[in-house]
Amino acid sequence: MWKAGLKWMFLIMGTTIGAGYASGREIWQFFGYESGLAILLFTVLFIISCYFIMKISYEKKTVHYLPVLETLLGKKLAGLYDFMIILYLFSVTVVMLAGAGAALEVFYLPFWVGIAVTVILLVFLFVWDIQGMVSINAFIIPLLVAGLIGALLSFTLKYGQPIIIDWREQGNWPSAFTFTALNILPLVAVLAAIGKEIKHQGEIWIASLGSGILLGVLTFLYNEILSQMASDIVLYEIPLFAILKNYHYIMLILMSVVLWCAIYTTAASGVVGLTTRFRKKTSMPLWLLAFIILLVMVPLTTFGFSTLVAVLYPLYGLLNLYMLAALLLYPIANRYKW
Repeated sequence: MWKAGLKWMFLIMGTTIGAGYASGREIWQFFGYESGLAILLFTVLFIISCYFIMKISYEKKTVHYLPVLETLLGKKLAGLYDFMIILYLFSVTVVMLAGAGAALEVFYLPFWVGIAVTVILLVFLFVWDIQGMVSINAFIIPLLVAGLIGALLSFTLKYGQPIIIDWREQGNWPSAFTFTALNILPLVAVLAAIGKEIKHQGEIWIASLGSGILLGVLTFLYNEILSQMASDIVLYEIPLFAILKNYHYIMLILMSVVLWCAIYTTAASGVVGLTTRFRKKTSMPLWLLAFIILLVMVPLTTFGFSTLVAVLYPLYGLLNLYMLAALLLYPIANRYKW
């Protein structure tokens, strides 16, 4: 049970910690000053959301997200959100591919070569169906989280100021709802794909609590350091590099690898959501379906990374508030027993 629970926990974290999160851009966009309460609320909302998405998926033994949408929203609204999820996963994966190409330029690989390498690695992942995605997350995500926490703690010990929270100044608390809502779509898409694989309810508790607490702590630490570096952030498309500007070049290389890993796992999550949604409509293997979808995406990778995070993410966050409300009200409406 613990092994499976941790496996799903890393899957959740791999879906949530994308390039926007790992780079700090997404965190700064939603939080910033006066956000201690907002991050605490986000942690609680995230745990509840993950729990009920996994619980519904487990009970219905799902292999894609449509049954979960129909349970939460009804058949009519499920059709609208089905379209939204497809659009979201497609657009975000396009930008992840563009980010992958840019991230690998630090190793002197041309932009399009970086994208080609990422596409090949993504297609190779799906040779093992969903298990390939689950296994790679269990390997990459602990390294990714350790790398981020190591960099943030290193900065705190070397340059940081003491973290002091004034609970009377917490005006940014509503952002907890939009930030949680932003992450609902990919979580529904990915967690519904493994509903049939969950064997015990204990796995759901381990995955939900573990991912929520870890993300809450990491988000709080990251946000506090970014708040201290606010005057420098405007100079960098990737806020993380503002934190690392005084470090040795090797550290920049290592964190570029961390960023690429975050991009790769997010792109993989997007492809999982799309391929599992359409796999029943075709007899082709999952890796071939993934290859065709990625091939369609490649020409669209000229859009900027920061543009997506600044414009598209908040828009999706607002649209997803209804789904978040449906998730939070689900146990009340169904007199649910935890």
